[in-house]
Amino acid sequence: MVETILVVDDEKDIRLTLGGLLADEGYLVSQASSAPEALERLDVSAPSLVVLDLWMGGAEHGFEVLGRIKEEFPQVPVIVVSGHGNVETAVKAVKNGAYDFIEKPLSADKILLSVQRALSFRRLETENQILKTRGSRPQLMIGRSRAMVELMKTVEMVARTPASVLICGENGVGKELVAHTIHSLSQRADKPMIELNCAAIPEELVESELFGHEKGAFTGASNRRQGRFDMANRSTLFLDEIADMSLKTQAKILRIIQEQKFERVGGTKTVSVDVRIIAATNKDLLVEIGSGRFRNDLYYRLNVVSVRVPPLRERTEDIPELAEKFLDDCLTVNNLGPKKLDPDFLGRLRNRPWPGNVRELKNTIERLAITTPGPVIDRDHAEPRDEPEAAAACVGPEYMSLPYREAKAEFERLYFRSQLQVHGESMTQTAEAVGLDRTSLYKKLKALGFKDWLEGFNG
Repeated sequence: MVETILVVDDEKDIRLTLGGLLADEGYLVSQASSAPEALERLDVSAPSLVVLDLWMGGAEHGFEVLGRIKEEFPQVPVIVVSGHGNVETAVKAVKNGAYDFIEKPLSADKILLSVQRALSFRRLETENQILKTRGSRPQLMIGRSRAMVELMKTVEMVARTPASVLICGENGVGKELVAHTIHSLSQRADKPMIELNCAAIPEELVESELFGHEKGAFTGASNRRQGRFDMANRSTLFLDEIADMSLKTQAKILRIIQEQKFERVGGTKTVSVDVRIIAATNKDLLVEIGSGRFRNDLYYRLNVVSVRVPPLRERTEDIPELAEKFLDDCLTVNNLGPKKLDPDFLGRLRNRPWPGNVRELKNTIERLAITTPGPVIDRDHAEPRDEPEAAAACVGPEYMSLPYREAKAEFERLYFRSQLQVHGESMTQTAEAVGLDRTSLYKKLKALGFKDWLEGFNG
């Protein structure tokens, strides 16, 4: 991606000279002749770097621009230049967040070297952020089954294009990992992928999360805030559980995809961005369209390329490799001694239905790695819910003697208790696995008599 540089200086000759020098080096250059104009351009789009004249009718104007940039776009490096430079001014500029301070008259070699170093520093910071966010996430799409080979071919083909992608699949199959793989193989991989779980954000906050807001837009909006589209400029925005968005928000998303422009909440200025959209859902969007819960036009905008992630039951030959990987990761993270999976137990794992898919397998292996005292994890150490025979025995003749409503309620209690155990009693993971939002799951558990568990629940 081409780096963009904003040159801010009230001297036209310097702007033209700097602009020409940077353009010759392959950078995309925009210019501003005053602090208000610079802030106006920053309102529209954040550049990769700013070259800022500190003295434009007084140093306070330059420091005002510097302060706004570091407050609202802390990832953007600023090179300060000034013809009234002294040690005190340079120190103040650096303390206020400037990457470098250069005195006028400007040396072409010096300014280019500073620009190169500042952009390299920003790229390193971005890479560190990516590594931190991926620290707990598997780095590879694992599997040699036919289904996974076909999926990887599709992902590699799609990644090279800027097309919008719709990832479909059941809960726990790894849709987020597929999205990260597409981004990491794309031309936008030098910037972090921005994510938003549409199901986890309250309806009244979705627009602010997506588009950002202006100061005073609503009660509590004490400062202007960037939204996810701002953050994802020249990168990728991953919208997980896209089907859970309201029709109102869907209409605004459609407009942005079409025009690559939007207004912040409470604002009137149009912000231009270059964002690639990857969306994911566990629902059948054609069914959602038929019921009036999803926009037909948005579906076709998102579904330029559709990627279906197969459930674990369609790729059971990958289970041993996945289980070994999850075991190695768990032993490393928890600083546990060496352990291995018994071959017979691995074979039994392949016979399970795995309704929670890869996420359920991962949680099962992690639990067994932690609770098994010896060096070998086998059937003897597995808890009853880890065995297919025990799972099948849970639904027995006793249900047949109960009235329908009682049998249904008893089954639901068993089902939700099992799901909570499988997902480490995490309300968020359990809600995702069973296809409910957290509020609905909480109400369901309360109705089924999980009051003691809910009273002790703290996350």
